[in-house]
Formats: sequence, C-alpha cells, structure tokens
Amino acid sequence: MIQTIKNAWKVPELRGKILFTVFALLIFRVGAAIPVPFIDTEMLKTYIEAQSGSIFGLLNVMSGDAFAQATVFALSIQPYINSSIIIQLLTIAIPALERLQKEGGEEGKKKLEAITRYATVGIAIIQAFGYYTFLRVGTNGTSLLTVQGVWPAIVIITAFVAGSAFLMWLGEQITEFGIGNGISIILFAGIVARGPAMVNTIYHGVTAWIGKADPTTTVVMHPVFIPFVIVGMLLLVAFIVFITDAERRIPVQYAKRVVGRKMYGGQSSHIPIKVNMSGVLPIIFAQAIASIPATIGMFVPSAQTKGSGWNTFLTIFDTSGWVYSIVYFLLIILFSYFYNTIQFNPVEVANNLKKNGGFIPGFRPGKPTSDFLSKVISRLTIFGAIYLGIVALLPTVVGNIMGAFGSSAGRSLGIGGTSIIIVVGVALETVKALEAQLMMRHYKGFLE
Repeated sequence: MIQTIKNAWKVPELRGKILFTVFALLIFRVGAAIPVPFIDTEMLKTYIEAQSGSIFGLLNVMSGDAFAQATVFALSIQPYINSSIIIQLLTIAIPALERLQKEGGEEGKKKLEAITRYATVGIAIIQAFGYYTFLRVGTNGTSLLTVQGVWPAIVIITAFVAGSAFLMWLGEQITEFGIGNGISIILFAGIVARGPAMVNTIYHGVTAWIGKADPTTTVVMHPVFIPFVIVGMLLLVAFIVFITDAERRIPVQYAKRVVGRKMYGGQSSHIPIKVNMSGVLPIIFAQAIASIPATIGMFVPSAQTKGSGWNTFLTIFDTSGWVYSIVYFLLIILFSYFYNTIQFNPVEVANNLKKNGGFIPGFRPGKPTSDFLSKVISRLTIFGAIYLGIVALLPTVVGNIMGAFGSSAGRSLGIGGTSIIIVVGVALETVKALEAQLMMRHYKGFLE
C-alpha cells in the first residue's frame, strides 16, 4: 500500500488527485467541528457517550463524533446512503425507473443521480427535524437547547440539511476529481477520526477497573482483555484482506478459427469472480437501515423517558442486543444478494462468450453456461454474505462475553468491530483504484 502511494505520488496527475482528496477530507473534518448554534453541546455529548452501545452511539461513530457534538455535519452522509437504497430498490419496482437505468444511457444515469440528490435533501429534512425534536425534548425532561422558539428551530434544521447536502456534493467531487468512491472515503475518514477517542475509552476503562476512576461514571474494562482485543482486531484485519482478495476462477476456452491464411483463438483464459463481490456496501447499507428506529425515536418525546414504550422499543434495537444482531445479519445477506445481482449478469456474460467463440469446458454455450454461472454466483454470494455477517457480529458477541465478566467497555466493541470492517474494506478498494489509475498511466502502447 505504501509503495503504491509512493509510485502514485511521482505521477503529477495522480498527485493532484491525492491532494484534492486530502483537501476535501480536511474540509470535512473542519465542518465536523463547527457546532450548530442554540444547542447545549456539553450535555448532548455526555448523553451520547453514555449511550455508546446504542444506535445513537453507532450514528456518532459513523459521523466521526459530529452527531454527539451537534455540528454542521451531524447527519453525515446517512441521508445520501438511505436515498441511494430507496432509489435502487425503486428501480426494480417501478418500470419507468428501470428503463431509465437500463436504456437511458448517460442521460438516464444523470436523471437518476438528480432524483437521488432530491431524495437526499428530503430525507435530510426529515432526519434534521427528528434530531431537532430530540434536542428540544432532551433527556428526562431537560431540553438540550439553549434557546427555544421558531427561529432557533429553522436555523438548526437548515444547518443540518445544508451540511448533509454539502457532504453529498463533496463526496461526488472526490469521486470525480479524487481517488476512490467519495462517499465511502468520507465515511472512512469519520470512523478513523474516532480512533483516538476509542483508545481513550479503553484507557479510562482500564483505570476505572483498577480503581483510579469512578466505575459508575465511565466504562469499565479488565486489563487482561486488552491483548485479546488487539490480537483479535489484527486477525480480523488479516481475515478481511484474505477474503477480499479471494476469487473463484472459471476456466474459459476459445475455439480456433481460420481467417484467411491465419488461425486465431485456441487460447485459454478464465473469468475471475470475487468471493465478496459487493465489498463493504452491504454493511454500510444495513447500518443505514438499522438506524431507522433511532430516527423514528427522535420524533417521539417519550422515547427518552426510561420505562416508556418507545424507550423499550429503542432498547430492543440496542447494537449489543440479539434482535438488532438478527436484523443486521439478515440485512447484510439481503443487500449482498441485491448488489451481486446488479454487478454480475450471467446471461450477458454467457452471450458475450458465445459471440467471441468462447466456452466453459463441460458446458454448452448459451443457457447451460448462464445456468452454471448463476449457480456459481449464488454459492459465492451466500458464502460472502455469511462471511460479512459473521465478521460484523463477532465483535458484538465478544463484547457481550466481556460484559458478562463485568467489562462495560465491551458494549461499544461491536461498533468498533464493524468500523474495522468498513475501514479495511474502503482502504483496500481505494488502493486498488489507485493501482488501476497507476497502471493505466504506465501502460506502454504499441508505438513504444
């Protein structure tokens, strides 16, 4: 990875792309530190930190602490992710959108992107209003706003919506002028920015266990768990990298043909199919859907009162609970199948092979080939989806085991484990994009 970055830095065009990406991320971090007025950020941060294992804690991690500090980028890119999910699902349900996607070409793609942007603003308005309602009601009847009234409400909601819309635009600029997928990179930067805070949480957890801090006001973690957590995270990273690079290679043979006095074809090749073709997208989208209960809870004043029905509803969807884990696992499998279906079309691949005189040994061209490819994709998808689900939930299981031994820091371990998956996945995808750009610019043409 380091060598790839060094080589890319030597190419002026790629150096410009890297600097543009870094500059865009600096803007993101500056915006994530600008608080929205009329909000008591100290009380809000204390409350969110106490909910580190809940969905509110998850939203805070995904936004890089911006959610707990009620900054301009508090909503992060969640509205855009939710909008993308909705539009992509609607392209299957609505024939007009499906035709726009398949037959519209570049113009159809631009129209779908415009629809996604409008939907992003609409979802951001809903989430911003819900966040404002949560701040106005506060916790245990104590409002988190310093000033009440219509004007503060307009300012707060407008600031949140504008911040989310700006991040959407910034992500698109990174995708076009920078390196990698802009939305994924912004999510990556937000999670990485939480690194020092996570280390600080572990440190205070250990001191609380030793007795140098009040265990009732901070998380608790037994020192003996630290080596296991570090080794476990390193093994998790290694396993993620291994599965990300794993692929099934389907052999392809091209028939010989005579054109004039020359013979063409006869060579062997293969079709590489990734085990985890969809990358980290199923996890990102599953988290976006899993955050819906928290968004709904923001609109209900009684959701912050312990013992109420809505508070119990949010507690059930706690990130360390079994209900959340089951829903999260099923959503990961669902989105894995959904994205693999979009990315790989067996019928199209079989037709292309047939047109070019290629065939898979043991299978006739046409429908038998497409059926075989469909079977292979189905098996690889279920394996990749289960892999993502297990790896995403394994830290949660370990955190619950640690909690059984009195370490309350284990509640946030599940969120930290999911963050590792996203960070490693996005880093690998970005490096591969950089390598592709590097190879394209170092490729020697036939004149050299």
